[in-house]
Amino acid sequence: MFPGDSRLCRRSWHGPFIPELECGVTYLTIDDKISHLQEAAMEEARAEGNGIIKQHEDALLGVFEQHRAEMLRQSETRVKTERVGAEQQLNMAMSKAQLELKRELSKTQKELKAALFDEVREVVREYMKSEDYPRLLVAYIEKAAKFANGAPMTIYINPSDEDKKAYLEEHTGMALTVSKEDFIGGVRAVIQEKNILIDHAFKGAIENEYRKFLFKGGVQVG
Repeated sequence: MFPGDSRLCRRSWHGPFIPELECGVTYLTIDDKISHLQEAAMEEARAEGNGIIKQHEDALLGVFEQHRAEMLRQSETRVKTERVGAEQQLNMAMSKAQLELKRELSKTQKELKAALFDEVREVVREYMKSEDYPRLLVAYIEKAAKFANGAPMTIYINPSDEDKKAYLEEHTGMALTVSKEDFIGGVRAVIQEKNILIDHAFKGAIENEYRKFLFKGGVQVG
């Protein structure tokens, strides 16, 4: 027999029974036993090492997930903050643009309004050169006299109409006074005892229309 061989226990046909040989028993050498122990130790070490590695992997994965969640939260917060900031900047830009537009519109309307009423004054000056203007003054004077109903009053005509004074007095029978104030044209009358001003002056009428004037769209300019 060779060392380590496993043989069934039997009586030799050619020799005596050997009690040391037992059925199913494997005989190992010292080297085999050492090798077997080394393999078992290595297997146990590998299993323990794999367990440690798995623990580290789980720990690292947990740290990574926490880090990823934190980065995602910070990213969402930053995006939200930047979006709010962008919206605020946009609103500020729009408000500024609207304010600038309103200022430009107001400036343009003021210029147009001034030009328009310059034309109105020119039209009035041209009208004052017509034959209809003296007749209008006569109508104003007669209307004031009727309102005064005999009460003492002073009737003023514009300095530019001094050349029409005689004509107007002749056609109305009223004494007239040339005003020291230029009110463009028309007539003013003062009833002293009642402290009443009857104002048919062109200057006041034009100024009143200027204050009330609005461009279409409801934007008022001064």
